[in-house]
Amino acid sequence: MTTIPIQVDPVDQLLEVGLKDLWYPICPSSLIKERPVSLRRLGRKLAFWRDHAGKLHALEDRCPHRGAPLSQGVILGDRLSCPYHGVEVRCDGVVTKVPGSPGCKLEGSHATRFFHVEEKAGAVWLYNSKNDVETPPPLVLPEQLTNEDEYSHFLCYAEWKGDYRYVLDNVMDPMHGTFLHKQSHSMAEGDSKAKFGIRATDTGFVFEKEGQRNVNFDWTEWADTGLHWMRLEIPYPKTGGPGGNFIIVGSYTPISPTLSCAFHWRVRKLPKGWERDTWRFLYKNRLEARHWHVLEQDRVLIENMELDANQHEQLYQHDLGIVRLRRHMRNLAQQQIEAATQTA
Repeated sequence: MTTIPIQVDPVDQLLEVGLKDLWYPICPSSLIKERPVSLRRLGRKLAFWRDHAGKLHALEDRCPHRGAPLSQGVILGDRLSCPYHGVEVRCDGVVTKVPGSPGCKLEGSHATRFFHVEEKAGAVWLYNSKNDVETPPPLVLPEQLTNEDEYSHFLCYAEWKGDYRYVLDNVMDPMHGTFLHKQSHSMAEGDSKAKFGIRATDTGFVFEKEGQRNVNFDWTEWADTGLHWMRLEIPYPKTGGPGGNFIIVGSYTPISPTLSCAFHWRVRKLPKGWERDTWRFLYKNRLEARHWHVLEQDRVLIENMELDANQHEQLYQHDLGIVRLRRHMRNLAQQQIEAATQTA
């Protein structure tokens, strides 16, 4: 009997679970309340909880004693008490108490991975460090999510049955809006033929239609500010209310090879006042349902693609942005693998 070895691509393995040393959105802030929450993200099972002051903490959801889920335990301020044998693990990963065997070598050891977390723009963000770090780099979000004087936004969160990289491809493909979303109230305009170009920015690049702007879904920006995010604008009819173009900021996180988190912030540029209030009222009462419908079209298509669809592609000029992004992501993964090898 001949055994055929299976070749595993380490670059693909790393990309599948998410690059290291980056911030990722994990879930809406409202998901984590008075009890610990267990979430699978970025190739790990993670336990999130709030201490008595409401501050958020995150540990790998595995007790260092026997591997039981810490998320099933009791919150003791900045510690979780494992439900299996009462082992207490602090938010920095240090075991502070072993009730069944006081003074054993497990006490005082740094035995559990911990992760830095922050809450911004209505979401929980986690720094996916390859090793524990005392101080993470700052979480730098795009202006549309931080400048509350000029912008207003709503967070739209969904989980899609598909590799998060297919979601990235979808957003980096402005041309699909002309066809898949052609019945949308904001995507019915523009030429169904186009030529695209790539323009570098300080933090990434813009993939855009040549000779067409503010007509349809005409461009996508990809950026790296210590987290990876994407941005696009859709021209709005006057019936969409004040605020100019409808802005969408997206960031995407792997749960597993067949499940991903999709975060979309829907944004309008409006100062505080009656115009902002009008748009927010209009959005919740009329526009939100329409945008969910558009997202559903994307979701259904992606969830019905074969897992290996990208191995059977025949790309053309409209796909230059996808090719650029994939190549860049692979280069980043390769650099991280080489750096890990050198320090091993």
